[in-house]
Amino acid sequence: MAPRIFLITGTSTGFGAELVKVVLKNGDHVVATARNSSKLSFDGADSTNSLFVDLDVTKQESVDKAFDEAIKKFKRVDVVVNNAGYGLSGPFETLSDKQIRTQMEINFFGLINVTRKAMEIMRDLKTGGVIQQVTSIGGQVGVPSFSIYCASKWAVEGFTEAISKEVKPEWGIKFTCIEPGGFRTDWSGRSMDFGEKPNAAYSHINAKENASQRHMTQAGDPVKAAKVFYDLAVMDNPPLRCIVGTDAYSTINQKLDTYSQNVKEFEKWSNSTDVDG
Repeated sequence: MAPRIFLITGTSTGFGAELVKVVLKNGDHVVATARNSSKLSFDGADSTNSLFVDLDVTKQESVDKAFDEAIKKFKRVDVVVNNAGYGLSGPFETLSDKQIRTQMEINFFGLINVTRKAMEIMRDLKTGGVIQQVTSIGGQVGVPSFSIYCASKWAVEGFTEAISKEVKPEWGIKFTCIEPGGFRTDWSGRSMDFGEKPNAAYSHINAKENASQRHMTQAGDPVKAAKVFYDLAVMDNPPLRCIVGTDAYSTINQKLDTYSQNVKEFEKWSNSTDVDG
């Protein structure tokens, strides 16, 4: 079978970097992108199996250029992994408007720029393909001090679920939201941004301290996560959603229980609003 072509955003660290390694190890080809791709380097990567490209997801022309270079070199793109993103932490009232907008700009608007281009290419070239959105358990469950991060990931989840129902089956374009829990990446380390408007009312929450305590103590191994991302990408029928990590798995199950109880408890009100007769 011909090698699959993966285009992965945010490959300088974390899941993105580990996934590039798995792709190459499996004999597939990779377009590895980062804002500064000149710093990228992977064992076994050479000019036949890989292409390193600068990609700023917030700029449509940068997205277009990266895909154009990928097509020029490999003639197609089979799997697009929207992995670029970062965490913004702090009580909502400590976040500046600029911080809030930047979080949405990268995690949501950037992702939809890449998704739009990927769909267009997979349809026009009649290759189909898989588009993976790396969201978070925070895309299903609200986490204190991550209000806007969660908002960005919930936005991606709703967007992706909707577009998965818009595409014609014969286009062969499939979508998966990958929802990781806590992993030992740079996410809670140097990649994280914190609220810049101190607010004495929130002395009960110290976001920086919480992050540094969690950093590198999480249960999840990014190397193992990357194998899961890869397995999901090459399945015949990938799921719309997959939880990754034991912490996320137990959290989603608690959520499903309380969600279901809540629907039941208020069903009288829910079903009381139809027009009479």
